[in-house]
Amino acid sequence: MSNEKSRILLIEDDASIAELQKDYLEINQMEAEISSDGLAGLNRALNETFDLIVVDIMLPSMDGFEICRRIREKKNIPLMIVSAKKEDIDKIRGLGLGADDYLTKPFSPSELVARVQAHIKRYQLLTGSDQPNDTIERGQIVIDKGARRVYVLGKELFFTTKELDLLLFFMEHPNRVWMKEQLFRQVWDMDDLDGDIYTVVVHVGRIREKLKKGNLSEIPIETIWGSGYRFNA
Repeated sequence: MSNEKSRILLIEDDASIAELQKDYLEINQMEAEISSDGLAGLNRALNETFDLIVVDIMLPSMDGFEICRRIREKKNIPLMIVSAKKEDIDKIRGLGLGADDYLTKPFSPSELVARVQAHIKRYQLLTGSDQPNDTIERGQIVIDKGARRVYVLGKELFFTTKELDLLLFFMEHPNRVWMKEQLFRQVWDMDDLDGDIYTVVVHVGRIREKLKKGNLSEIPIETIWGSGYRFNA
């Protein structure tokens, strides 16, 4: 990954909120710039280079929904909406217009930083700016094979060596049933000695738990009773 700092545009008309967000982003080694007007912010977003844009909904001259729509017509960079509007219809509208995330005020600045970092990391991963041609993606799970990192919904999750190896094997061989003995031979590179195949069961259980903690709505590893497991892709 480049050592250059990520550059963030904050389109926010509340000066105190914008400055607080800017401070936290800069403490975390990012550059942040503020635009307090909707139209001016849109012009900057379209004509300058940013790694991520954070847009409030209620803004002078142009609202955040329209800004989001017009940015998405031109650019595919990460885009987050922040708003005091808590209704589901507003979230649906914002995400439907192409926003990658919708954060409801009030929220902690540290949560904003975490989400910004996650979106930038996933974008860099998927666009090949980290290690090109060395990633695999199935649904909302991405594995950077070179860096041995797993991302679920854009957020990095920690997996042990064998957990990652097993998940990677599933993702590289989807939609077929694998017996526990086969998985043990393939991933552990050992014969299925008595009792050792239980290791597969334990590791599958741990992978599922971590994917659930990563807020994955549907766990793709399915138990096929009497046979083994299948990764549905």
